[in-house]
Amino acid sequence: MKTPAAPPLVYVKLVFVTLFWGGTFIAGRIVAHALPVMTAAALRFAVACGLLLLVAWQREGGLPRLSRQQVLATAVLGLTGIFLYNLCFFGALGRMPAGRAALFIALNPIVTALAAALLLRERLTAVKWAGIALAFCGAAVVITRGDPVGALRDIGQSVGLGELLMVCAISSWAAYTLVGRSALKGMSPIAATTYASLWGLLFLAIGAARDIGTVDWPGIGWQVWAGLCYLGAFGTVLGFVWYYEGVKAIGASRTAVFNNLVPVFGIGLAALLLGEQVLASMVAGGVLVAAGVTLTNR
Repeated sequence: MKTPAAPPLVYVKLVFVTLFWGGTFIAGRIVAHALPVMTAAALRFAVACGLLLLVAWQREGGLPRLSRQQVLATAVLGLTGIFLYNLCFFGALGRMPAGRAALFIALNPIVTALAAALLLRERLTAVKWAGIALAFCGAAVVITRGDPVGALRDIGQSVGLGELLMVCAISSWAAYTLVGRSALKGMSPIAATTYASLWGLLFLAIGAARDIGTVDWPGIGWQVWAGLCYLGAFGTVLGFVWYYEGVKAIGASRTAVFNNLVPVFGIGLAALLLGEQVLASMVAGGVLVAAGVTLTNR
């Protein structure tokens, strides 16, 4: 018996998800230049948590009660995927172009696969190892702006604090992914994400408390507030809901392939809206990374 085809709307939604996630780099760069890192991240998740609670109530009748193990697991998710990831995300966007930062995100599946192999003893086939090697070659081209040999002579010219923060960001997301995979059985994605976001908001709010008095609140332009609403509503909640609709309809592996569009949209929007230059090394490296990710996800 043939499996019924997924409705075309699912694919349209997944393309929009990657567009939303590509746009987070533009919104994040605008916000990162106007607010302290902790404050920016806390405001993003204040918006996201309010909307996630509404989604949880509408779709699942509210949030379930958690066991002690689930409380600990969601706290770790909030610490890694929300608190640490967003500190590094906003910190990096305050120091490097949005399009360049977007290319780093393409390495998320690669870093997660390596972490799973090292920590969870998941077996990687020869094809997956080839994909990982290809993706890291592409990343080297992007990071060194097409001059890996020159970078070896003067690494500081290619790798600054922004690049290091993006590496920390994707490492935090890998940790978030692995904890979620192993520790949250029995919870829906909406419930897990909402609890993780609430924990992350708590950690961020504590960190942001010391910066609140230093912010010139009346001087914040509408672009910053629009960016925060975009990050919370489109980049977090709507992107998450539609992404998991895709996972349910066509499976996790086929859905994950759409993530290759995120840096494409990120670079395109950064050039269009922020006037950032698109370097040949970014295009060539991005193609290699996308090919490596596709091989790894086969």
